[in-house]
Amino acid sequence: MFALPLTEDVELRPLDPWRAEEFLANLDRAREHIQPWVASSFVATDLPSARAVLQRYADRWASDSGGIWGLWWRGTLVGGVMFVSFDATLGVCEVGCWVEPAAQGRGIVAPAVRRIIDWAVRERGIQRVEWRTSADNTRSKALAGRLGLRLDGTLRQLYPGPRGRIDLEVWSVLADEWLAAPTGSSPTVH
Repeated sequence: MFALPLTEDVELRPLDPWRAEEFLANLDRAREHIQPWVASSFVATDLPSARAVLQRYADRWASDSGGIWGLWWRGTLVGGVMFVSFDATLGVCEVGCWVEPAAQGRGIVAPAVRRIIDWAVRERGIQRVEWRTSADNTRSKALAGRLGLRLDGTLRQLYPGPRGRIDLEVWSVLADEWLAAPTGSSPTVH
């Protein structure tokens, strides 16, 4: 119920707080893989903290300021996509994603990110979609490029990290660029 098939093997579903056990199991499989790239507040370590993460996103969805959806590959939650932030008044949102190692490289994430960007632009009138990532996260930057986002710039030494301060790259796509792309594809990067 409430599932959107993306491929024969992959479904996009709401990741509500009642799915905290599945979410925690996914994070346990993904923890070492995603920990360098996501906020520590996202990487829950027990059932109460997993439920709290999902509740924060449920609250954001209810207040029209974010949202989170899981990616089920052959019936198992393997990652997801989210609106890290969403401001319909300003017409700006930030998208993000995560995936566990076993599902990496299978083409699972891009269609889901494409789907939420398309919804934000076409249904909600978002004018600017952002993607923020560590300058060291080559896979994230490659995905942003494949999706048709452009690198706007780098916020140097923005956050402290385990090996020193982290440079954060900001990528974006504008609504007119997104809408000009053929249906089902991403804008061409110039």
